Amino acid sequence: MAQVVVAEAIPAAPPRPATRRGSGAGDAVFALACKLAGIFVLLLLGAIIVELFLGGLPAFRAFGAGFLTSTEWDPVAEVFGAGVSVFGTISTAILAMILAVPLAFGVAFFLTELAPDWMRGPVGTAIELLAAVPSIIFGMWGFFVIVPLMAQYVQPAVIDTIGELPVIGDLFQGPPFGTGLFTAGLILAIMVLPFIAATMRDVFLQVPSVYKESAYGLGATRWEVMRGVVLPYTRISVVGGIMLGLGRALGETMAVTFVIGNANRIATTVFGPGNTIASLVALEFGESAAGSLKLSALLALGFILFVISFIVLALSRWLLRSRLRA
Repeated sequence: MAQVVVAEAIPAAPPRPATRRGSGAGDAVFALACKLAGIFVLLLLGAIIVELFLGGLPAFRAFGAGFLTSTEWDPVAEVFGAGVSVFGTISTAILAMILAVPLAFGVAFFLTELAPDWMRGPVGTAIELLAAVPSIIFGMWGFFVIVPLMAQYVQPAVIDTIGELPVIGDLFQGPPFGTGLFTAGLILAIMVLPFIAATMRDVFLQVPSVYKESAYGLGATRWEVMRGVVLPYTRISVVGGIMLGLGRALGETMAVTFVIGNANRIATTVFGPGNTIASLVALEFGESAAGSLKLSALLALGFILFVISFIVLALSRWLLRSRLRA
């Protein structure tokens, strides 16, 4: 009986994708355009730094290293110092981060773990829209709404309670004018909240579900999952979002100008008035004559603000690298 051998059909090799003519040239052009864009950013950044430094060089020469620590600002006598504005810039930024980061984390945690599906969209959109509000609107709102509330209710209550405590109470003393470092920090916290919260929410959503489900399967609570799984997985992006908010807080101008009090002295309490580099430049720049020592001092302040921002960014990158090595 003859045996019939059925040969299996051998699948044909998939067709090779057609090679377009000129694709190599297109890739080269695209790579060159990207490289030029990167070089342009570096050149622009370098030009800004050089311009600020050269413009502020007469002030650095006139006052020396003492310009950084001097608290005098007397345009009549042409004596200028950056100490008050540097102190105000750093103080308000730190206060803003202390207030904004926990609140932003709470918002992100609520949107990703606790909120029902129908609420996540509207609340997330509201957070993003808050970032689009102009800074001058925040300043006007702070001046006409927050400052009276601080003067009538918040500051008197804090002065009468926390202000009576030993040691720490000295930071919460002074007349309740409503303006001051704390009010400026509060406004800045509201302004940077959308950036930090939106970043945290987006990176929390990128955590693979299998990681969280495994932790839940082992009996972990939601907070334990967030602390032990989500935060370690997203710490680099979370720190990046916080640094983004800190950069916005360091350079904010008009909102701070409305509520900080604009006093050229170092405040000994969080309720005391002061100024920042950005607010001082905004107030004094229009009254500075070209080539004057005052204008040079303002440009020097801009250079110092740039250096402060660079130091903060470099410090954040160093912390992230040290955590990655660990």
